[in-house]
Amino acid sequence: MKLREPMPELAGATEWLNGQVTKEELVGTKPTLIHFWSISCHLCKEAMPQVNQFRDQYKDKLNVVAVHMPRSEDDLNLEEIKKVAAKHEITQPIFVDSEHKLTEAFENQYVPAYYVFDKDGKLRHFQAGGSGMKMLEKRVNRVLDEMEKSE
Repeated sequence: MKLREPMPELAGATEWLNGQVTKEELVGTKPTLIHFWSISCHLCKEAMPQVNQFRDQYKDKLNVVAVHMPRSEDDLNLEEIKKVAAKHEITQPIFVDSEHKLTEAFENQYVPAYYVFDKDGKLRHFQAGGSGMKMLEKRVNRVLDEMEKSE
């Protein structure tokens, strides 16, 4: 995905965990962070406490959606996804993308990967890999500041 491109429809989930959301529910109210992760991804698990802290810190200002992107056959076990999600306190909606439909819509190849959309649903920041949470936080804050100034 390129910067300023609109958020893809959140369609094609094999299952939703922790509730389901639509693009329509996310766009227009507040910015959205969509993060891709996988149960076989060590870096994802390491970054999860920071993602959760982020989610809780900005809960009134930011939508957060997790996308489980399988990297192998082992990653398709729904019970295992639920177990790892519970262990790592992933309480935001989780789009289980076992057929890579959303992964393809985002043209995403990485876990972890983070996409920040402004409240109009335009992509403002993309980042992949385990490091750089400070950069992610800066970008989210920039989008939040812009939103507050425009109100």
